[in-house]
Amino acid sequence: MVELIVGKKGKGKTKVLLDKVNSAVKEVSGNIVYLDKSTKHMYELNNKVRLIDVTSYPVKNSDEFVGFICGILSQDHDLEQIYLDSFLKIARLEGLDIASTLEQLDEIGKQFSVKFVISVSLDKEELPQSYTENVSVAL
Repeated sequence: MVELIVGKKGKGKTKVLLDKVNSAVKEVSGNIVYLDKSTKHMYELNNKVRLIDVTSYPVKNSDEFVGFICGILSQDHDLEQIYLDSFLKIARLEGLDIASTLEQLDEIGKQFSVKFVISVSLDKEELPQSYTENVSVAL
């Protein structure tokens, strides 16, 4: 239940993510959440998408980030998709191994039937081997 959009910083991942979330609004019957490091893209998102600025909350590491995601899920049983922009930054994973956090999100997605679409500032070759098949867009 994890889909990845990968590429180095400045390659256009956010535009792809915004296009995906705005087109998903028309197809999804449940709710959609968009997590980002600011509210900069608020006016580019469909008004049915809930934008959350993760930096407004005291998330200190990747475990707390996963707990933050679980808190969001516990409050919205109609949640179908979660979009994560600037994943390395908001999940506090810059310079760290992302495999464990992706595994946790994958398990959470399967358990609660939620699809995660994640923008990661890494090249496809830098991803954990087990997640290269989850890449939908490589820039």
